[in-house]
Amino acid sequence: MNAPLAPEPHAIFVLLLTVGALILFTRERIPLESSSLLVLSVLAAMFELFPFIMEDSSQLRAATFFSGFGHEALVAVCALMIMGQGLVRTGALEPVGRSMSYLWGVNPKLSFLAALLVAATLSAFVNNTPIVVLLLPILTGVSLRTNTPASGVLMPMGLATIIGGMSTTIGTSTNLLVVSVAADMGMRRLGMFDFALPVLMAGGIGILYLWFIAPMLLPRRESLLEDSSPRLFDAQLIIPEDGFAHGETLLTVCEKVPGLRVRHIQRSKNTRLVPLPDVRLRTGDRLMVRDTPQNLKEYEQVLEATLYTGQEGSIPVDEEHPLTAEDQQLAEIVITRGSTLENTTLRTARFADRFQLATLALHHAGEARDMGPSGVGDVVLQTGDVMLVQGPREQIAALKRSGELLVLDATTDLPFTRKAPIALATMAGTVTLAALGILPIAVSALGGALLMIKNGCLGWKDATRALSTQVILIVVVSLALGIALLKTGAADFLAGWFIFLVHGNSHTVILSALMLVMAVLTNVVSNNAAAVIGTPIAIGIADRLGLQAEPFVLAVLFGANMSFATPVAYTTNLLVMNAGGYTFGDFVRVGLPLTIILWLAFSWLLPTLYHL
Repeated sequence: MNAPLAPEPHAIFVLLLTVGALILFTRERIPLESSSLLVLSVLAAMFELFPFIMEDSSQLRAATFFSGFGHEALVAVCALMIMGQGLVRTGALEPVGRSMSYLWGVNPKLSFLAALLVAATLSAFVNNTPIVVLLLPILTGVSLRTNTPASGVLMPMGLATIIGGMSTTIGTSTNLLVVSVAADMGMRRLGMFDFALPVLMAGGIGILYLWFIAPMLLPRRESLLEDSSPRLFDAQLIIPEDGFAHGETLLTVCEKVPGLRVRHIQRSKNTRLVPLPDVRLRTGDRLMVRDTPQNLKEYEQVLEATLYTGQEGSIPVDEEHPLTAEDQQLAEIVITRGSTLENTTLRTARFADRFQLATLALHHAGEARDMGPSGVGDVVLQTGDVMLVQGPREQIAALKRSGELLVLDATTDLPFTRKAPIALATMAGTVTLAALGILPIAVSALGGALLMIKNGCLGWKDATRALSTQVILIVVVSLALGIALLKTGAADFLAGWFIFLVHGNSHTVILSALMLVMAVLTNVVSNNAAAVIGTPIAIGIADRLGLQAEPFVLAVLFGANMSFATPVAYTTNLLVMNAGGYTFGDFVRVGLPLTIILWLAFSWLLPTLYHL
C-alpha cells in the first residue's frame, strides 16, 4: 500500500494550525480562551485572504468558521450548563445527598459503591460538575465523622462521573459534539441511549476497579489546607498614656503598623466608635482587632500597647489566659464553574464585606499557599481553587444554605428550596423529550433552561455565570478546525496515513489504535478539541476500509472521554484534586490503569457488537 500523496497548500496550513492549536491548548500560562480566539482568528484571516475553491466551485471563506457560534451542539451545551446550575441553586438533588449520608453510617463500604453508582448514573443526564458539587461535601463530611481519609473516596467518585457521562448523548459536551459533527457528515444521528450498552458493560468493570482497587492505590492524604494557616483570634489593644498612638489619628497609626485592621474602637463602656481614618485615639481606647497571634503580638510591641483577650473582663494575654476565638469556625470553599468568585479576585468581589468571612489560605494551581488574612485578595480565583476561611458559625451556615458557593466542612447540610421539584421536573422533561425523539436535545434543553429561569429556579445572572467562556470558545474553534480539516481534504489525508501505518492489521486493531490515540490526546489537550478533530478522521478511516462509520466514531467518543490520567484533563478532576489534596502522580497512579481497562474493554466490545 502506497503512502498518501501530499495534500494541497490549504490542507497543509490547516494541519500545521491544528498542531499549533493542540500545543497552545497545553500551555497552562496561556488562557484557553485566548488560545481559542487566536486560532480562530488566524484560520478565518487565512481563508478570507486566500479563499479555498471546493469541488462544487464554491469558496470556503471566514464566515463558514463562525458557524460554530450557532451550532446546535453549542446551543445544547449552553442550555444544559444553565439547567445544571438550576439544579445546584435549588438543591434539587438534595434528597439523594441526604440518603447517601444516612446510608454511610450503616455500611460505609456498600455506601461507597452506592456513591459511585449514583455519581455515574446522574452524570449520564446532568453535567458532571453539579454532581461533584453535590457529592464533595457529603463524602468529605462522612470521612471526617468516620475518621477516614477523604482522599480514598473523592477521586474515585470524580472519575465515576466521567464514566457515567460516556453513556448518553447529553452526558458530556464531548458526546454532543461528536454526535452532531458525525450527523453533519452524513452518518445517522445517534439516539440518546444508542451507545449505552457498551458503556454499561465496560463502565461496570471500571466502577468495580474504582470501588475495590483505586482506594488501595491512593496514599492517605489530608487536604493541603488543613493547618496550613494559623487561625484568627479576637483581641483588644489598649492605648497607654505614654504610647505614641495617644493623640494620633487612626490613619497615622495604621500607616505605622501595616496590616492592622481595627474592627471598632471601644472608648467607654457605652461608647463605640466607627474606625474612621480621622478618629484621634486617646489613652484607654480599646482597639478591637482580629488577627493571628504572631501579628497581634507584633501590633502590641509597635504600638507600645497592652494586648488583652477579646472576652468580657479584659484579661491580659498570658500563658494562663491565651487568645480565644469563640464561635469561630473554619471551612473550605471550593470555586466551581459558574461561581460568583470564578475568574475574579476576593478584593474585586468584596468577599469579606459580603460574607463577613476572613480568608486564611488558598489552595491554588496545585499548591497550598499561606497568604494570611489579607494577602489573598489580589489572586485571580479559578475553577478548582479551594479557600480556607474563618468566621462565625451562623455566617458559614448561611453561606452554605444559600447554595452560592460550595462549602466543605464536617456537616452535610445542603440547600433545598421549594423550587427544587420544579427544577427536577424540568430536567426530567427535557431528557424524556430528547430520549423519545420528540424534540432534538438542543430544542428541549433550550426550552428547559427558559422554564427554569421563568419559574425562578435561577436568575439571569445565575444563568450567565453558568456559561463557561472557555467551553464556548473551545467548542467553536474545534468545530472550525473540524470544518477546515474536512473541506480541505486534510482529514482524508490523515485517515490515509493512519491506514498506511496500520496496514495489515485487523479492523479490531485499527479501531483500538484510533481509540488509544484519542485517549492519549484527551489527557493532554481539551477533550472537545480531540473529539471534533478526531470525528472526521474516524469517518475517513471507515470510508477507506469500506466499513460502517459508527463504531469508529464511537471509538473517538469513548477515547476522548477517557480523561482519567491527569488532573488538567477535566474540570472535575481539578475540583477533587484540590479538595482531596491529591498530587499529579495520584491521578496517574489511579487514572492510567482505569484508562487501560476501559480501552481494552471497548476494544473488544465495539468490534463484537458491530461485527467488524
